[in-house]
Amino acid sequence: MTAPHGPGVPVIDHGELVSTHPATGAQVGRFPVASAEDLVQRVSRARTAAAWWAGLDFAGRRARLLRWRALLAHRIQELAALMQAEGGKPVADAIVEIASAIEHIDWAARNAKRVLGRRRVRSRLIVAEFAGRLEYQPYGVIGVIGPWNYPVLTPIGSTAYALAAGNAVLLKPSEYTPAVGQWLVDSFAEVVPEQPVLQSVHGLGDVGAALCRAGVDKVAFTGSSATARRVMAACAESLTPVLLEAGGKDAMIVDADADLDAAADAAVWGALTNAGQTCIGIERVYAVEAIYNDFVSRVVTKAEKLTVGPEPEAHLGPITMPGQLDVIRRHIDDALARGGRAVLGGADAVQPPYVRPTILVDVPEDALAVREETFGPTLTISRVEDADAAVARANAVPYGLGGSVFGKRRAVEIAGRLRSGMVAVNSSLTFVGMSTLPFGGVGESGFGRIHGDDGLREFGRAKAMTVRRGPSLLPSTTFERTPAQVAKIAKAVKLLYGR
Repeated sequence: MTAPHGPGVPVIDHGELVSTHPATGAQVGRFPVASAEDLVQRVSRARTAAAWWAGLDFAGRRARLLRWRALLAHRIQELAALMQAEGGKPVADAIVEIASAIEHIDWAARNAKRVLGRRRVRSRLIVAEFAGRLEYQPYGVIGVIGPWNYPVLTPIGSTAYALAAGNAVLLKPSEYTPAVGQWLVDSFAEVVPEQPVLQSVHGLGDVGAALCRAGVDKVAFTGSSATARRVMAACAESLTPVLLEAGGKDAMIVDADADLDAAADAAVWGALTNAGQTCIGIERVYAVEAIYNDFVSRVVTKAEKLTVGPEPEAHLGPITMPGQLDVIRRHIDDALARGGRAVLGGADAVQPPYVRPTILVDVPEDALAVREETFGPTLTISRVEDADAAVARANAVPYGLGGSVFGKRRAVEIAGRLRSGMVAVNSSLTFVGMSTLPFGGVGESGFGRIHGDDGLREFGRAKAMTVRRGPSLLPSTTFERTPAQVAKIAKAVKLLYGR
């Protein structure tokens, strides 16, 4: 048995992963740890299941995915209670998360044929004798490595789209939330009992590494940037393609003509929901000089009303991963040591396993709380001369996941200048719930996309086909071509493209 280090820390006991609540230490479940040999066997079974699943075609998969969606909708309270018991997430937040995941299942099931199905592609005059066809064929078996902070929405953001595209999936839930991951797999098996189309594998980081090497056809990973590099390195050994959604240090810009009450509300929600354990969480705000003081006051007024504790109805639950407490404490201490001020919370905000909301001002741009992902209920608010200066500061970190802009006249233009994969105008985090939009980052935040049309295409191989529909007027792809025909090709090229 591995030595426990406190509530919530994953423990391996006699070959089983033991899941406990991060605050109380109450046991939630025990799950067999997968060996490398187990993973190879699971991939083999998944490959057989994938052939059957792909053979159902879009209509058959749609019907089954919609039944899964309905099952989750009817049992939403049951799943939310499990999320609260295992990760400490407030029930209200859990229900919102599940609702968003259900929407993504519904959209992927209903749109897979439109996006991925075979269709004609227009030809061009230079090859007018050929018709084009395009379709997206399933990879086969997808490995999904999920996070603990959103243990339903994030894995489903890959899993539902991969399934809709015709793939089988091996899901490795985070070792901090294995019970939630297993619940999802078991619920899918209730509506698709014929084949193991969706399987779970449990364990620590070494199991995730083994999954990358087990013969899957693609890996979709969500987690820290450091772990994303290790996943990519493991997959590189076999040229297994990867989709990486890594960390973030998202910024909000508040312009002079913003609705300050709405901006403050969105900043508090974006920074503090899920106790700040959100990859697209707002960790920095840049507010222009004219409204800075008023904005800070409104943020503090709203944030100081939030409750923290183990109660299901609390606004903020515990920090799920105990090691993150040290990171949060270090960032707060560093900000204060560099001249920053805490207008709410501060040095004593870290009270394991909880962290009280902390709002920091006057923090220099080279502080850890500005440069590195904190992943806790903290927020830095900085004063800037104007929105242009805010954009420059927002873009001055290596991350590029999401962001937010509040304003009227220039808000959309400012949003377009942010170096990020997503941005919300006059709201925060809302793009994650819009199933029609792609989700993903740039730079240290990873690459590839889930959600939307792009998310479906991420789990299908583009298969292009040319079909001859008549003789070639200007034969080019044959050794039978004559010098006169080559001369006509050259003349045609000059006429078509030489102007």
